[in-house]
Amino acid sequence: MANQYVDLETLKFLLYKVHDVQEVLDQERYADYDKESIDLLVNSVKDFSDKELFPYFKEMDENPAHFKDGEIIVHPQVIKYMKAGGEMGLLSGSFPYEKGGMQLPGMVSHASAFIQDAANNHLPGYIGLTVGAAELISHFGSQELNDTYLPNMLSGQWGGTMCLTEPQAGSSLSDIVTSATPEEDHYQIHGQKIFISGGDYQGAENIIHLVLARIKGAPAGTNGISLFVVPKNRPTSDGELTPNDVTTVADFQKMGQKGYCTTHLFFGDGADCRGWLVGAANQGLKYMFLMMNGARIAVGRGATAIATAAYQASLNYANERPQGRQLTRTGKKDANQEQTLIINHPDVRRMLLLQKVISEGSLSLVLLTAKYHDLSIACADAEEREKYRLLLEIMTPVVKTYPSEMGKIAVDNGVQVLGGYGFCSDYILQQYLRDIRISAIYEGTTGIQSQDLLGRKVTMDNGKALQLLSEEMLSSIKACMAVESLAPYAQKLGGKIELTQQVLASLMGFAMKGDYQRFLADATPFMEFFSNILMGWIWLDMAREAQNALVTGNTENSTDFYESKIHAMEFYFKYELPKTTGLAEILMDNKKALTIGSDKEIFA
Repeated sequence: MANQYVDLETLKFLLYKVHDVQEVLDQERYADYDKESIDLLVNSVKDFSDKELFPYFKEMDENPAHFKDGEIIVHPQVIKYMKAGGEMGLLSGSFPYEKGGMQLPGMVSHASAFIQDAANNHLPGYIGLTVGAAELISHFGSQELNDTYLPNMLSGQWGGTMCLTEPQAGSSLSDIVTSATPEEDHYQIHGQKIFISGGDYQGAENIIHLVLARIKGAPAGTNGISLFVVPKNRPTSDGELTPNDVTTVADFQKMGQKGYCTTHLFFGDGADCRGWLVGAANQGLKYMFLMMNGARIAVGRGATAIATAAYQASLNYANERPQGRQLTRTGKKDANQEQTLIINHPDVRRMLLLQKVISEGSLSLVLLTAKYHDLSIACADAEEREKYRLLLEIMTPVVKTYPSEMGKIAVDNGVQVLGGYGFCSDYILQQYLRDIRISAIYEGTTGIQSQDLLGRKVTMDNGKALQLLSEEMLSSIKACMAVESLAPYAQKLGGKIELTQQVLASLMGFAMKGDYQRFLADATPFMEFFSNILMGWIWLDMAREAQNALVTGNTENSTDFYESKIHAMEFYFKYELPKTTGLAEILMDNKKALTIGSDKEIFA
């Protein structure tokens, strides 16, 4: 397979032009970086991914991680990748200097991770979970916990996980029963956790688990949950490691991402599993969810990367595969003509353009959300930080969901471009389709994200986050109204913002009456509606920047590159944005189609 899994020109166009990473670099926290240093990093990560990730992508699917003799066997490249990731700063990149990190902007870290995800989506999760666990320790752990665990985690010597889900609780974290009993300077941990990505694997010296558990006597529900550091092997006073009674019970064999192991862990089967409290007691869920924004952006980024790699693969195929003949002006085919490449067939072009607008639009969405995160922590002005925090909050469920759900549709269209070959294991599209399917489930399903968007983020601070986002969109619309070729599209998007207000007025009526079941019943269609409009804004901004480059002559890429962005925007506004009209009709229909009551009423 050629290394055509990512388009660096588009990535850099979005990073430097559309979302102006310089605005982030102008903040004191990130002042050590400039365009040249970022280019150097991005290019080196691409070279590394070409050599150490992409060549093993298909191989890791064909030789899955698996449980054998009490251990998880993974591809040898996992250990090599963790070590190289430590040496290159892929783990420490986002951490502050005082914690041994590189203090990179999130926009740059996500750009780097996007390339790795696109090259081989089975591998980056091992680093991603380690970074997430290390961030929890860094933000909320004691100095002793930081000193004990962070150096080895950021070097790639030790892995890390976050352990939330239990067999009987699933996504209902208020029902977890893993217990923590105080004992001297630590707690005895007892319980099971399932679906733990990167939870254990052969060759790892240590895995540091961040575990949600309930201290004996703690309040019921989410208010009684605490967070603990629970290492697979606990460090001793003499610097050695001793087993900490963390047992790998089994693994889960998945339809995709087979090289990324998923484990079932038992803590304290021998009554000697020690955990150390992170921060204050009964604050564990709060701590965990403070870090969840990053995890959810990462899931959306990973789905975006898979959709991007699938688009590159199907585009490459369409440019090489001759089949059929183009219609003549009489509407008939001339059998004497040579076969034409399938990219010349209108329906294939439609499918490829759909892949393009979803994958490139999703990448733009990811980088914009990462920018909001950067500015929410780096702006000198407190009011500005709060503004970007609210924008980050309302964008997070969307950036996790749109790339996951629509990315799946994009890859499915990629399979269709290949026809019968798309269904065969000789070609990579079927693997991308299997791999992306889990994205809508990771870190909270689409239903959970949709309820978060409508039930919490739209209404938070009396709608302040939604107001700020509307202001950002209206600012773009105003700028595009001044460009003759873009004005009709800007006007159309403005109408969709008005439609959003009508939809919300209709839905909020149920909430005001206390009928929250009905209010949230259509949360997922609302997510689709809202995301679709948001992506219209994303594409309009991309087209404006492309148009500006063409008019001013300030072009770093070919004319075709910029014209392709404008054409993609036009495609989105023709084929995707109009879908909001039908969704609005669904959302404003007050009929109770999802009656809550006896199953016989609706499922008989």
